[in-house]
Amino acid sequence: MPDTFSVPFQQVLDRITPHLPPYLRKIEPVHGRVRFEFAPFTGHLKEPVKPLSYYDDPRLNHVPESEDQAEHRIRTVARDVLDDLYQQASKRWQDAAYVAELRRVVHDAPERWRAYEREAKALEAAYAYLRTAEAAREWSAAISRLVDAQDRTRAAAARYDERAADIADAQYRHLYADLGHTQALTEAGYPEAKDWHIGDGFGGYFRDGLTAKVDRLLKEQEQHLAKVRRLSGTAH
Repeated sequence: MPDTFSVPFQQVLDRITPHLPPYLRKIEPVHGRVRFEFAPFTGHLKEPVKPLSYYDDPRLNHVPESEDQAEHRIRTVARDVLDDLYQQASKRWQDAAYVAELRRVVHDAPERWRAYEREAKALEAAYAYLRTAEAAREWSAAISRLVDAQDRTRAAAARYDERAADIADAQYRHLYADLGHTQALTEAGYPEAKDWHIGDGFGGYFRDGLTAKVDRLLKEQEQHLAKVRRLSGTAH
């Protein structure tokens, strides 16, 4: 291998080989750095950490530069390479663990979201109908249908939030993964999740979910209808 560092890389490789993990497929120097190729992580195994042998290896122990300049350089480079390797492996594992947990907790969230969308669309139509001349001729019945649509929409939102709370908790616990929330859900097999309303949550605490959003909408609708009744002087 080329002399990529201040010492031949083969010498570095000889020092670190006993401490290389089984999931490392390839290691090579590229433009002054070391490139690692890992086997895919599933996220189900333990997080990668440096083995105890690393700390007990006398060929990696610190040697002062004043005592042995060449040995100091090779040991410093070897430790840096191993540190970088396990740091990169840990990041890959964190991403894989995040995706694996999302696959576990999403369950039927897509179906529940689609059910909510259907009810929300029906609610929108029922509310829009109240602005038509036809609605004035059957106001009580139209309002009754609106109330039914409101109830169904809120129920669908609450049912969806049961899954959203678990997703939000997973997002919080993997806050430091390199993958963003949408990207992680996409890699878990749910690209449509970019449109989902998930809210915030951790450790059983959940807020700003879809139900809260629907509640705000229903309040706006009811306030508008109350204002219409007041300004029109009707008993509707």
